[in-house]
Amino acid sequence: MSKKDTVTLIDNSTGKEVELPILRPSNGIPTIDVRKLYNELGFFTYDPGFLSTASCHSSITYLDGLKGELQYAGYPIEQLADHSTFLEVCCLLINRELPSDEEFEEFKNIITHHTMLHEALKRFYSGFRRDAHPMAIMVGVVGALSAFYHDDIDIHNPQDRIIAMHQLIAKMPTIAAWSYRYAHGLPFEYPRNNLDYAENFLHMMFSLPTEKYVPDPFFVKALDLIFILHADHEQNASTSTVRLTGSSEANPFAAVSAGIASLWGPAHGGANEAVIRMLVDINESDHDVQYYINRAKDKNDRFRLMGFGHRIYKNYDPRARIIRKTCHELLSHLGSNCQYKDLFDTAMELEKIALEDEYFISRNLYPNVDFYSGIILLAMGIPLNMFTVIFAVARTVGWITHWNEMIQDPESRIGRPRQLYIGALPRDYPEDRK
Repeated sequence: MSKKDTVTLIDNSTGKEVELPILRPSNGIPTIDVRKLYNELGFFTYDPGFLSTASCHSSITYLDGLKGELQYAGYPIEQLADHSTFLEVCCLLINRELPSDEEFEEFKNIITHHTMLHEALKRFYSGFRRDAHPMAIMVGVVGALSAFYHDDIDIHNPQDRIIAMHQLIAKMPTIAAWSYRYAHGLPFEYPRNNLDYAENFLHMMFSLPTEKYVPDPFFVKALDLIFILHADHEQNASTSTVRLTGSSEANPFAAVSAGIASLWGPAHGGANEAVIRMLVDINESDHDVQYYINRAKDKNDRFRLMGFGHRIYKNYDPRARIIRKTCHELLSHLGSNCQYKDLFDTAMELEKIALEDEYFISRNLYPNVDFYSGIILLAMGIPLNMFTVIFAVARTVGWITHWNEMIQDPESRIGRPRQLYIGALPRDYPEDRK
């Protein structure tokens, strides 16, 4: 290994030094392998939030926040959004290659015929309060799947892992839709094998036994796009949670349940819900949109525009560019009769001002995917508390693909972060308390 392939770290207090290898990715930022640091110099690294730490190597998703790029197995998200479907993207993420026509038909057939839930799970739903949040139900029901499919979860058996992946992708829309139905006192609607993935989900959400329900084709297309854009996003909080949980060799249903719990947090999957709440607050106030723009620019005001900017992207979120067009088309499709027209008018005014204001442009505070996805979901009649559930349905394929990659990785270890201890020094228990 040449010097250009290493960095040298010297402990000036002892004179000891260690050469740390530089790992070169196929795309992206070089990474320093610090595994020798503790054994040879006795140091840990300190990186709150792991913002500068690669916890694994992965071949699934690549993103570049500075350039505003997102790729699934090398394919730009823009091309997948234009030409692919969510189930084809699932195949791509799982196998890292686009499927042949025969492979895709086989995959669709497997997913279609695994959408049913065990009948006993109906009684599991009835254990929740009627006003339970759908995400709370999702966490419980997905975790409970391990009790129903325990014979198929030998995580060291490649075929068992594939079966579990198929089961989760197939059953997640049913679990999600039933969470909505239970909370609204509606009878559970079974999946139908003659409908595609997004269409089936809308059918299970909104159909009634008293009348025929035909999903709006525009809604089906928009929902499939949302699924594609949210399918994976590298090592985010929920994906890292799934990997960390799975590193203990917990079964995949438990690991994905943990991922759903992580996604539930408003700083992660709940952002699109926060966008709608912000728009409602603006509309119900006595102030115009410019007033809130000015507040967002005031460094002494804690108000923030929800749905603008991104922790990773310091450029326009590529997913937002894609979904923005769909959002505008959907609002045009619904026309003036849409019950949320005032809300959407406010959103579009907010977008226009922010995209033209130098304050937002200079700080890369562009509308992100959450800004548009929330508007689309609300326009489709999906209630706020289901927004993060939709996200979970889409992200399941990413979670389970990362889990499978981790299980196969010979370098994978049970997750065990270290700490910088700042507590009390060793001390004796007081004599008068013995």
